[in-house]
Amino acid sequence: MHANRPNVIINCAMSVDGKLALPMRKQTRISSQDDMDRVYKLRSMCDAIIVGVGTILADDPGLVVKLDGKLSEHQPLRVVLDTNGRTPEGAEVLDDRATTLIAVGEDCTTKWAGAETIVCGKEKIDIKQLLEELKKRDIQKVLVEGGGETIWSFLHTKLVDDMYVFIGSMVIGGKDSPTLADGEGSPTSNEIIPLDLEEMRQMEGGILLHYRLM
Repeated sequence: MHANRPNVIINCAMSVDGKLALPMRKQTRISSQDDMDRVYKLRSMCDAIIVGVGTILADDPGLVVKLDGKLSEHQPLRVVLDTNGRTPEGAEVLDDRATTLIAVGEDCTTKWAGAETIVCGKEKIDIKQLLEELKKRDIQKVLVEGGGETIWSFLHTKLVDDMYVFIGSMVIGGKDSPTLADGEGSPTSNEIIPLDLEEMRQMEGGILLHYRLM
């Protein structure tokens, strides 16, 4: 248990060649139903789900928990990293199925009827500050679901405890297709992020890898 931040888990699904979606960020189904059931159970054990605004714009996810096909009574806080206030008013993440928090930059003046906003950073979201704010709200465990730049920002700042990666049995290809860890990447070999493989499990439609950060 961390004193100043929640426990952080990354979860994502990618193709064998490391892609999260089709070129131009067009969504495609990578997870099997077996894996989707696992994701819902993982969400149900968390206090908050975090995504970047790119995921909202590309996929329009609801970020809710469904167990046995029904909306769960426990719904984690939905958190969107949106420096410049680009979340559309009609986004599913703003509906009344769960509470939503949008983290914005200092210069953002956008407000949403279906969400609370907090300022975390200026030109980009300060991940450490965000996690400290969530800890103050008694958020003990968060699930980071994407996209690639958001996942990279958590990995790069080394504010991650566990990472689950479902590798779907498919190849997407495309140099412009988003990957698991977009963003600037490690500038030198000394800054590559090492992982410790905890578990590997074959599932319907692919393989699930569970890593701990070293």
